[in-house]
Amino acid sequence: METMKRTVTCGDLRGEDTGKTVILNGWVHRKRDHGGISFINLRDRYGLTQVVVDADSPAELAPIAADLKMEYCLAVEGIVRARPDSMVNPDMPTGSVEVVARRIEVLSTSDTLPFMIDEKTNASEELRLKYRYLDLRSDAMRKHLELRSKVTFATREYLTERNFLEIETPTFIKSTPEGARDYLVPSRLYPGQFYALPQSPQLYKQILMVSGFDRYFQIARCYRDEDARGDRQPEFTQIDLEMSFVSRDDILSLIEGMMGHIFRKTLKVELPAAFRRIAYDDAIDLYGTDKPELRFGMEMLNGAPLADLGTFQAFKDALSSGGAVKALVVPGVAEKYSRKMIEDLEGTAKIYKAKGLAWMKAGGTVDAPAVEGGISKFFEGKAADVCALLGAKPGDLLLFVADAKAKTACTALGAVRTRLGKDLGLCEEGRFEFAWIVDFPMFEWNEDEGKWDTAHHMFTWPQDKYHATLESDPGSVKGDLYDLVLNGYELASGSIRIHDPDLQKRIFRIVGFNEEEGQKKFGFLTEAFKYGAPPHGGIAPGLDRLVMLMAGETSIKEVIAFPKNSFAQSPMDECPSEVDQKQLDELGIRFVK
Repeated sequence: METMKRTVTCGDLRGEDTGKTVILNGWVHRKRDHGGISFINLRDRYGLTQVVVDADSPAELAPIAADLKMEYCLAVEGIVRARPDSMVNPDMPTGSVEVVARRIEVLSTSDTLPFMIDEKTNASEELRLKYRYLDLRSDAMRKHLELRSKVTFATREYLTERNFLEIETPTFIKSTPEGARDYLVPSRLYPGQFYALPQSPQLYKQILMVSGFDRYFQIARCYRDEDARGDRQPEFTQIDLEMSFVSRDDILSLIEGMMGHIFRKTLKVELPAAFRRIAYDDAIDLYGTDKPELRFGMEMLNGAPLADLGTFQAFKDALSSGGAVKALVVPGVAEKYSRKMIEDLEGTAKIYKAKGLAWMKAGGTVDAPAVEGGISKFFEGKAADVCALLGAKPGDLLLFVADAKAKTACTALGAVRTRLGKDLGLCEEGRFEFAWIVDFPMFEWNEDEGKWDTAHHMFTWPQDKYHATLESDPGSVKGDLYDLVLNGYELASGSIRIHDPDLQKRIFRIVGFNEEEGQKKFGFLTEAFKYGAPPHGGIAPGLDRLVMLMAGETSIKEVIAFPKNSFAQSPMDECPSEVDQKQLDELGIRFVK
């Protein structure tokens, strides 16, 4: 018998469809039996429709309905009728009607489910990834993948309207150092030689600029062989773009417009026309991180004047060593935070190499301030001065980190600030706070190897005013770099690129790449730059992370159809896996234990 093909989806029917004969195809989401009447919630990607088998249905359907179980796949033909007023479900778009079944065809059956398919399951991540095809049937995952699709379409729409060409770059490329380990692909035709999977299309998009394609973009798959930790994925997707004959401001303005278009089209959220800009040094000083969470204030303060105000030796020692004292005023939580809770916060600071977390509580009254607990004994008689210096009010918790390295003090207290934002519920859901971080250091000192490394990558243009002092003072050089941050996450990183072969060679030398090594690793790019390379720059927002934040999630696994687990494995298809010896022999590969 030919399968009944659907005439409507399970999300289509409304009150005005009453009386129509329809065919639905979908899965049994829930089933209830009441006194000889079966109620079946039939689900597809578009929604739920209640199907009823009762006295108005053919008698032969009763035993079929009785045998149905969750996730059986069905075709149902029936007549739409209005539900009684008392039975209308306002939470379902189709909740004012039901379909009285006339025919039911079981297209396929289902084994007992490993977990319930709800709007959002509470099954373990490992179980969800093993049975990902079931997890993807949930309403939450459906919404996430629909959002991802819409974001991708809106991106293409926006860039295409602005004369960008979508151009694919290779996924088999030359292995080049880009910060993480490459995934290598052995060549059967050339034993002992390897392709690499791209960590990004960086070199190829720059070559496209040399080729005259002045506006390129790609929804690019990227691969990094990194140690398993956090929320990283070995394969990820970025919105990669590059432009010729542009300045930093041109790129920032384009991305602001693109984000505005994406959020307007997909979430109906209006973003500011321009995003806040924060210099890297200010971001570290105020927030302790170059990816600050800006949905709440609570900026860090300079606590150095407290060293002379009181007798706390740790403050004095940090400053005498050229370090810093950073302070954080947490409004109105002094009574809430016990000594044990503050010690827990200190654990967060110590993760970031702080020696400790000093504290006091502001008390008294506005007219007669007091400080108590923690290091308050070192500021006896100085409570009014302490509170005035920090802008503290009675009931505020005062936290401090002092360190001989100013950046350590900032980073450690910044981590405490970020944690407090989450613990105190200061990060409003559904609010999106973008900012640009600009004026990054071009280089950073590698203590382990005793040399300078580039802070981002070796193709970044140093800001013009530093060109004369590149070699003599690398530590002070600022790159023409910019990061886009959203709600405490780095969303995109980009820069104006080097297009001058001589300047590129200078950068190679500073980071310890001799000319021969530079030619070996990047010769095809520097060779291209000899033939009239235009000034150019670009950026690459992470698609996975963008959709994650838009969906209100905290893991990119929630917005990727088939992600790997935290150990870079796929429980569903059990990769990575062993391969036949014959395949290894063809590639000339053998393992040495």
